[in-house]
Amino acid sequence: MAEAESASRPSGSFPKQVLYCGVCSLPSEYCEFGGTTKKCEEWLLQADPELHGRLYSQDAIEANMAALSVDAQKRAEKDAQKKAAKAEAAAAREQEKKATSKVVIKRVERNKRKFVTEVTGLEAHGLDLKKVAKDFGKKFATGSSVTKMPGGGEAITVQGDVSDDIYDYLVEIYPGIPEDNVECVEDKKKKGG
Repeated sequence: MAEAESASRPSGSFPKQVLYCGVCSLPSEYCEFGGTTKKCEEWLLQADPELHGRLYSQDAIEANMAALSVDAQKRAEKDAQKKAAKAEAAAAREQEKKATSKVVIKRVERNKRKFVTEVTGLEAHGLDLKKVAKDFGKKFATGSSVTKMPGGGEAITVQGDVSDDIYDYLVEIYPGIPEDNVECVEDKKKKGG
């Protein structure tokens, strides 16, 4: 029985090795159907230059386009232009969002002379809040956690009055955050009269 199965299979065809994309997790041959074609192509160039040459070389693209009808070629070109324009617009929006978003460092009074420092707006710059909170805790030797805000979003809460130190640390360690967009605020409790 085993001989009959092995005889029906062409030699050397099993098992087929499939390279899955590190960006979209599809097989590399199917990345064009995902929404991240450009990023997938860049990843494939790094991971497997030979396969990249077979899929994205000018000859391969021309051969694929020649197999299409004239109407399909026009639609494919039009779709490619739309996707490129959409990707450029999304990148521009992301850059504008990063450039205009504020990072607010707020000193909040708890009881008597006890303070905590809240940092909001870091997620707009693409930072992992849990990792940054852990960095703050290590750097300032204090408790630090990510908390949910009542109005939506998340903030990093650091125990103690370290607002000036956090300002300096953010400007020094994260160059992707413009210094003009980092703002320090002091929040005081109102005393009853």
